Amino acid sequence: MKVLILGAAGMVGRKLLESMSRDGKLGGKSVSEALLSDVVLPQVPAGLPFACSASQDDLPVPGTVERLIGTRPDVIVHLAAIVSGEAEADFDKGYRINLEGTQRLFEAIRQAHGDARPGEGYYPRVIFSSSIAVFGAPFPERIGDEFFNTPLTSYGTQKAIGELLLADYSRRGFFDGIGIRLPTIAVRPGKPNKAASGFFSGILREPLNGQEAILPVSDDVRHWFASPRSAVGFLHHSAAIDTARLGARRNLSMPGLSATVAEEIEALRRAAGDKAVALIKHQPDPVIEKIVAGWPRDFDTARALELGFVADRDMDAIVQAHIEDELGGKLPAL
Repeated sequence: MKVLILGAAGMVGRKLLESMSRDGKLGGKSVSEALLSDVVLPQVPAGLPFACSASQDDLPVPGTVERLIGTRPDVIVHLAAIVSGEAEADFDKGYRINLEGTQRLFEAIRQAHGDARPGEGYYPRVIFSSSIAVFGAPFPERIGDEFFNTPLTSYGTQKAIGELLLADYSRRGFFDGIGIRLPTIAVRPGKPNKAASGFFSGILREPLNGQEAILPVSDDVRHWFASPRSAVGFLHHSAAIDTARLGARRNLSMPGLSATVAEEIEALRRAAGDKAVALIKHQPDPVIEKIVAGWPRDFDTARALELGFVADRDMDAIVQAHIEDELGGKLPAL
């Protein structure tokens, strides 16, 4: 099986490749070749159990997705996007990358499908990483599978349009698509990015590294989380699932954990003590507060759970996963 990972230089893309390298499989199926693509050149790790190559690509540039699809990947994992804060700050860039890039990708697959009957000919599995930002206030305390999309950000709008395109191209038999709405991924390793949600990771990641963190919202803010481990698990399961079980509803809200900032902080305290918590400095940011106020807080993901998707049990598990995966199981001396 040949796998194309778009956005492979990002955190989730790198962790997906790392997980594939352990047994040479994606979703339980053997990988013969992995193709990595991103706007910055992805690194190809040594010792992979399958062939692997990387290219530096900007998906909206004419000819780019046509070249990538010309390799005829069996599974396409579409993670390429700019994050919420950047998409909100730069309207044109957000629509160019998050929407135009996705449209060009889907259309290139349709052209490769050609005149074959629906579901025949070139017919890859396409996994589209969407977001809970497709939902906007007002919403119930728990958002169920029947709740409608009313995004209140450009990023959420771009993802919502991508979901509709994925469903329609799948309905027409051009590819076999599944869209997964990811919770906010925490704890994200590395440096802070421009996502408005970045502080949810920062208030755990930085103190766990002995560094100060800024909290721009009140600690009673509630949000929907999943760990990087869970995100990778969602992708593996999406590659393996029988999409006939999805019917026409090709997009799913992934399971996660509803927790407040205060609950995050208490999980940090249990893992690393009071000195770590003291590194969090509350500095209200009205811009971030306004964005976060329009985000969903909790979900009823019965459909995804019934289909076999699994997420973290509690915030302690999320913190422990970061300590094990990124800190070698050890905490710095505080």
